[in-house]
Amino acid sequence: MEIEISTPALLFPAVSLLLLAYTNRFLAISQLIRLLNHQSKEHESCEQTAQIDNLKLRVELTKWMQIFGVLSILLCTFSMFGLFLGYLDLGKKIFGLSLVAMCVSLIISLIEVAVSTKALNLELGDMHQKCKKNKG
Repeated sequence: MEIEISTPALLFPAVSLLLLAYTNRFLAISQLIRLLNHQSKEHESCEQTAQIDNLKLRVELTKWMQIFGVLSILLCTFSMFGLFLGYLDLGKKIFGLSLVAMCVSLIISLIEVAVSTKALNLELGDMHQKCKKNKG
């Protein structure tokens, strides 16, 4: 299969949007962590251990999502450079690695969504218990 220099360039908009979404997730998590930190200092308690563990895992997953996303775009750039210099086989192989890095990033993103959903379900469970106590 022959690829042109423009083929790896097709990934740039997709990866850029992915990195923007990952950054937004990171900002939301960091804001939540700061809020929890502020609340724990005010109330001097550590009742949210499950939530803290969940947030630590989400931060770690988000870091790896971003690493593999950036690696994907770097490999795309190297692929384009190899194709530009006439190293077609090398350019194709690097482009393939770029696609693998993007897939890994997306898989980690799916895992992070599952972990995030678990955290939201913990919150909903707590709210549900409080509502039951208030009614009964």
